[in-house]
Amino acid sequence: MAAVTQFQQPAAAEVAVPDKLSKIDSSVDIQDLHTSAARLSIAENATVDGSSNPVKTPFINLSPQTKLPTTPPLAEDQSTRYSKLLSTVQTWTTKPSSTPNASAIPITDSDRMWLTSECFLRYLRATKWDVQQAATRLQATLTWRHEYGLENHTPEYISPENATGKQVLLGYDVAGRPCLYLNPGKQNTERSNKQVEHLVFMLERTLDLLPAGQETLALLINFDKKMGGDRPPLWQGKQVLNILQSHYPERLGRALVVNIPWVVWTFLKLINPFIDPATREKIKYDQDLRQFVPPSQLLKTYGGDVDFVYEHDVYWPALNELAGKKRDAMMERWVKAGKKVGESERYLRGGEDSKVEDGHA
Repeated sequence: MAAVTQFQQPAAAEVAVPDKLSKIDSSVDIQDLHTSAARLSIAENATVDGSSNPVKTPFINLSPQTKLPTTPPLAEDQSTRYSKLLSTVQTWTTKPSSTPNASAIPITDSDRMWLTSECFLRYLRATKWDVQQAATRLQATLTWRHEYGLENHTPEYISPENATGKQVLLGYDVAGRPCLYLNPGKQNTERSNKQVEHLVFMLERTLDLLPAGQETLALLINFDKKMGGDRPPLWQGKQVLNILQSHYPERLGRALVVNIPWVVWTFLKLINPFIDPATREKIKYDQDLRQFVPPSQLLKTYGGDVDFVYEHDVYWPALNELAGKKRDAMMERWVKAGKKVGESERYLRGGEDSKVEDGHA
């Protein structure tokens, strides 16, 4: 396997941004906004609609302080195991059903594009490089994504859950991870499975906004010490953990939790045994968040400089239009490159290098 070329983030240009953009310009390749900020002449804190003071829609660029990670080449044994997994997955035409005696489900183009080289490596790392176990878990996730109905969870269906802005996707941390803010104090619905569907929907949108060269996301949770005796039920916490650990391995880069009331500490103690050690190490409690997220990309309510106001009718369509354009651009690049299983996410997200050639990374 060829070594991965180091990705470097270009400096952002200091130029004027239009005061108001009613829609994202369809001529702009959203994939290139991260990797070619200078060329496209977009300022660091440009938002989808041009809003500022207060900000009302997502940022579309990284901070100049961002240092994206580099990917070291695989060891010889790791490369061999990767090749075995790639060869196995390339033969798949169906995914299993979880219903006993049910027919297998055809694999779709969406499935094939999801099966990237980085995806294989995440599952290999999660299974300690056990090829068979990684293949089994990949099949399980393909089945889960179909049966859970990810593609049926439309913005319109999820919209009522986010009406108060209890989850906000905005900005990037110092490593270029998109920041997903969870605000439990803005809870507006009764406990239900739809709340979990809402979280999964927002995780998917967060992954849509990943820049080329970054695979993980950042979660920021502010309990604001206003929850009183309210806390998530244990069943819901276990369900979320199971989804994250089973179907989003190696996706959490950092979790930053602040203003934790005693009742939530009690819940965290109950849920702690179900959190795998690798995930547990990524969680930081009650620390200065400015050391993890550039102040220019961090909400004021979390200690940053961003004056953000959540207006659902403005933010929600802007977020989903931005994410949709990025998904469409990824699909276009994937089709153009030959619709290969094992394609590079770096290439799909607008990178100029690491494109898969002949099915090999």
